[in-house]
Amino acid sequence: MAADRSVHAGGLRRTSPRRRQNLTPMIDVIFLLLVFFMLAARFGAEDSLPLQSASMTGGRYSGPPRLIDVGADVVRLNGRPMSGADLVAALGPLTTSPADALILRPEPGAPLQALLRVMDDLRAAGFVTLIVVE
Repeated sequence: MAADRSVHAGGLRRTSPRRRQNLTPMIDVIFLLLVFFMLAARFGAEDSLPLQSASMTGGRYSGPPRLIDVGADVVRLNGRPMSGADLVAALGPLTTSPADALILRPEPGAPLQALLRVMDDLRAAGFVTLIVVE
């Protein structure tokens, strides 16, 4: 019986002690994921939208009303529906300079993309003071 060392005195087989799993590869993967998401979040910070709050205008609103309601599929200037090109043309008689404030109000349920499209059209036409209200 000396040749068979795996058998114990009672006839039971000895079990070797279990080795602990190495956690180093899992920690490396978690670290790489953490670095990836930190870098991905950092790149998203460059996309910003310059807005001016109503308090920054200092109460200098003057002239006729220029309220632009932005809906999902319609844009209204002072309650009248119009297209993007018509909006810029209709704002001409209502403003004296490109620095005149334009009030934009998104309708409930309107997508953000619709508001951004109107803002891009107005900026391309030279309007610089856009105020977004609820």
